[in-house]
Amino acid sequence: MTNYYYSSDPDVTHAEKVWNFELLGQTFSFVTDNGVFSKNTVDYGSRVLLHALEKTAFSGKILDVGCGYGPIGLALAKKNPEAVVTMVDVNTLALELAQKNAMRNQIKNVEIFSSDVYDEVAETDYDAIVTNPPIRAGKDVVHAILAGAYAHLRKGGTLTAVLQKKQGAPSAKKKMTEIFGNCEVILKDKGYFILQSKKVDD
Repeated sequence: MTNYYYSSDPDVTHAEKVWNFELLGQTFSFVTDNGVFSKNTVDYGSRVLLHALEKTAFSGKILDVGCGYGPIGLALAKKNPEAVVTMVDVNTLALELAQKNAMRNQIKNVEIFSSDVYDEVAETDYDAIVTNPPIRAGKDVVHAILAGAYAHLRKGGTLTAVLQKKQGAPSAKKKMTEIFGNCEVILKDKGYFILQSKKVDD
């Protein structure tokens, strides 16, 4: 079975659809398809994550791990034109849609490519890593995203993740505290926790 949104090549019957959605005060036009996460609307967790970062100004390098068709990375890129946003996912269909959505919304300060977690991510000096991790891929994958972030952040850089309390937020908080030595719940909304850790050592 390869038709999960966290598969590298979902085996699906294509049914592209286009819809508009407002994120961070900007209206986006998204094209989605079968085989990607939350194809009909921007999922609530992603919206809460973006809301938590709304007042944070980014001018450096941001990495969106598990970007899907692009709502988090593209919203941050559009809101922070001085930043460069890297967007990675294992799902090639999602990446094709993310590329289309970057073009549809005239967002150029992004780079989008395939990576299984951090396998193809060479840079180690991101200012921020954001993720709405693929919970259905299992705890090992989620924790690999959280733990692996440390090596790809500069000193002072942050990892911000969204998880539901009932789908592993307490466990994720424990893992992030173990790796970074700190983890703060910066926002709670309808059972969604926004967790943030800062890299304090090189």
